[in-house]
Amino acid sequence: MKNESTVTCPACRYPENAVAANYCARCGAALRGPPCPACESPSEVADRFCTACGGALRSSAGRGAVAQPRVVWAVVGIGAAMILVAVALLLLRQGGSAPTVPPPAVQPEAMGAPGALGPTSTVDLGSMTPRQAADRLFARVMTSLESGDTAQATLFLPMAIASYDRIVALSLDDRFHLSLLHAAAADGASALAVAEAGLAVRPTHLLCLAAAARAALMVSDEARARGHYRTLVDAYAEEVASGLPEYSSETGHADLLPVLLEEAREHLGS
Repeated sequence: MKNESTVTCPACRYPENAVAANYCARCGAALRGPPCPACESPSEVADRFCTACGGALRSSAGRGAVAQPRVVWAVVGIGAAMILVAVALLLLRQGGSAPTVPPPAVQPEAMGAPGALGPTSTVDLGSMTPRQAADRLFARVMTSLESGDTAQATLFLPMAIASYDRIVALSLDDRFHLSLLHAAAADGASALAVAEAGLAVRPTHLLCLAAAARAALMVSDEARARGHYRTLVDAYAEEVASGLPEYSSETGHADLLPVLLEEAREHLGS
């Protein structure tokens, strides 16, 4: 007889997840699919169309799952300073401590208790909001990549990308993070699509411009990359002064913005 008070994970078959949990306490996989973008009805992980209204749950490019990603961080070319700034801010927002030194490599069998994101972590993804879980998984992938632990990055990368499906409305900052994850998975086309979807909302958004330029280089579109970098340089002063939360020193990427500006100028000068 089925236990209606728990949910079985469709990925690892762990049977004891709380019925209200969004993610598996053992492996971190999504327990449900993304909400329908048209009517916001819930869906199952494998659903392609909404059972309530019939609408498509995700585009062919997909915001979500990546099967067996091939990590090519050298192609993305994001430096250690950029990664640690992004990760530190995410952890500080959630009350954690900012990593000043990259963590050592951790083998999957040494990850600790179910739901933990490291050998000493007691973080349970199932207890988090969708955005908190996505931020934690993004941070885990980025610190693993920065420390050279591609095994851990590969392990958590599909989980991190899929976690953004649980966020009903992606912010521009979310799109920046998701684009970086797709790029780390060697999916330049998806990285570009996600970043440019953000630019459709705000064409001068500095983080999405930088992510779009990097992704364009991954798909060998030099002209497109230069266009995004040129917009970044031209819009920089006015955009920084706009007061967006993701540009602030308290809750945003203020320390990262000058790095992106210098990167754009260097590329345009090459």
